[in-house]
Amino acid sequence: MVILILLSGILIDLDHLLANPIFDSQRCSIDYHPLHSYWAIAIYITLLLFKKTRLLSIAFIIHIVADLADCWLLALQSK
Repeated sequence: MVILILLSGILIDLDHLLANPIFDSQRCSIDYHPLHSYWAIAIYITLLLFKKTRLLSIAFIIHIVADLADCWLLALQSK
């Protein structure tokens, strides 16, 4: 059950379907897509406070941290 909840962190990427093009290897997802916005990240952090949503929140935050690392690597690559 826990693994399914953690895998649900991938659902954040559904907002990529709203972008044109859907995937751009040179684009940072953070603050570009709605579910990767700073407001959404603040909500994911707030969800940590509630026991019922804590695990889902951790899944979302892990996803955001992975995307943030991708953005940092993209920035290093462009230098």
